[in-house]
Amino acid sequence: MSATVELTKENFDQTVTDNEFVLIDFWAEWCRPCKQFGPVYEKAAEANPDLVFGKVDTEAQPELAAAFGIQSIPTLMIVRDQVAVFAQPGALPEAALTDVIGQARKLDMDQVRQQIAEQQAQQQGGQGA
Repeated sequence: MSATVELTKENFDQTVTDNEFVLIDFWAEWCRPCKQFGPVYEKAAEANPDLVFGKVDTEAQPELAAAFGIQSIPTLMIVRDQVAVFAQPGALPEAALTDVIGQARKLDMDQVRQQIAEQQAQQQGGQGA
């Protein structure tokens, strides 16, 4: 049994809402780097059973890929408390993936939300001028 969850437009919102920490691998069957990243991602999923590791097949779920502006695959995204805190295209080596997960675990989400609110306030303040 796989340690990862297949994400579709039917279960995506529910998965992200119900789980505090979700990693998402955007991939496709024809993508060679995606296939190389797959075992690294599965291994990380087995090593972090408290986190949700999802996979989005961009061929089967083009709406999800479009909604997140996925331009190249594989792309790894990390969502904490329904906020995307990391998104990067390219197949990460195992050590880099472990490091990214560790950094995302350490994030102070109250601080992240405050930064987002400040950025949004700045953007809204600059539009009317």
